[in-house]
Amino acid sequence: MRTTLATVTLVVTSMVALSFLVPLALLLRTQVRTQATLAAEQRAVAVVPALALSLQPADLARTVAELDSAGRLCVHLPGGQAVGAAHAAPPLLAEVVRSRSALARAVPGGWDYLQPVLMDRDQVAVVEEFVPQAELNRGVARAWAVMAVLAVALVAGSVLLADRLGARVVRASRRLSAASTALGGGDLAVRVEPTGPPELRAAGQAFNTMADRVAQLLATERELVADLSHRLRTPLTALSLAAERIGPVPGAPRLSSAIHHLESELDEIIVAARTPLATRPLGVDRGAAPRGAAPARPEQRAGETCQVAELARHRVGFWSVLAEQQGRTCSFEATDEPTPVRLPDDHLGAAVDALVGNVFRHTPEGTGFAVSVHRTAQSVLLVVEDGGGGIEDPDSALSRGVSNGGSTGLGLDIALSAAQSTRGQLRIQRSELGGARVEVALGLAADSRRTLGRAWRHRRRRAAESTGR
Repeated sequence: MRTTLATVTLVVTSMVALSFLVPLALLLRTQVRTQATLAAEQRAVAVVPALALSLQPADLARTVAELDSAGRLCVHLPGGQAVGAAHAAPPLLAEVVRSRSALARAVPGGWDYLQPVLMDRDQVAVVEEFVPQAELNRGVARAWAVMAVLAVALVAGSVLLADRLGARVVRASRRLSAASTALGGGDLAVRVEPTGPPELRAAGQAFNTMADRVAQLLATERELVADLSHRLRTPLTALSLAAERIGPVPGAPRLSSAIHHLESELDEIIVAARTPLATRPLGVDRGAAPRGAAPARPEQRAGETCQVAELARHRVGFWSVLAEQQGRTCSFEATDEPTPVRLPDDHLGAAVDALVGNVFRHTPEGTGFAVSVHRTAQSVLLVVEDGGGGIEDPDSALSRGVSNGGSTGLGLDIALSAAQSTRGQLRIQRSELGGARVEVALGLAADSRRTLGRAWRHRRRRAAESTGR
């Protein structure tokens, strides 16, 4: 458990850290590049007024040196002369002159921004601003390293905390397990100190209470055995005296020997009953069901009754949460009349879960389904429909353990067994939603059928009387 908890924490925190760090790192790099290119564009635009005042190379060189001393700014005059350090290739300059629109391109070693400036006599000068690759990534590596260190520290701290919590839970669980084993082996004095989470502390307190009660019951029982054995000594003593008064007659020695033997056996029983229990197995609880025994079948609990509409509404409410997560439409419709059937709640719930679970298991996400409960004169109809691909071979689908969808093939068999236990049946049809329609007919409880029959007869009699009048 400790390893599992630490592993789950490692995976979850790593996924959370990556989901935040990767977009943040990309955003940081984009932000740094955007700032660098924006500054380059601003420097290039600042040269434009100088071009309007003078085209002399000496004047432009002073302006370029004032704006940028790192050799990144360059002015390409209409005659082809370049003032500053040029980085753009001639074809790229020609393209800017021809299109007379700003152009930004990645060039070897960095990024180049070209801004055309329209001069007199339809001449075009080009202002070039070069941004080195180091400027585009300035501070990015350091920021990424800081974020990586923080992420590793977060993951390591989370795993360490989960490991400490897991160790605390494991220690408390091991103590409780060892105490249970010792108690089962006959050590009635064993107790545990309630530690760990509240649930384990409550379990430890319950264990101590149980152990105290077991010791008390066993002590009371042994005292009772000792008292009952001691009460037998009085008539046994009288019998011994009577045997001595009989005298030397045939059979008297054997009778006296048997009486003395019985007295010694009673003494041993009394001593053993008043002696603290030895450490030994206390036996097997004969009231418990043997391991491997089959669970009770529906017919073994036929006296239980449940309401199909209420239970189906409850189970559909449970599945609706998962349906919402998968984008499935889920609808439920039920009759207002009572829908009792002779079936335990857990068996009917298992049937509903099997049918609805088949929808989730064998249809793609986003496929809707509907559950409805109707009542007829003799049965309750539980219908589960979906908008999937349907069931190609209904007869094969109803065979126990047979499935073409990669499952165990027991889902429909569970629903069929529930229906047959109430003398009902299961039918597979094509749904109006486009997929499968599974209709489970459950027989109404006998008293409900009699009540419904009396109501119908009373209604029919009143209708006949009104027609006669």
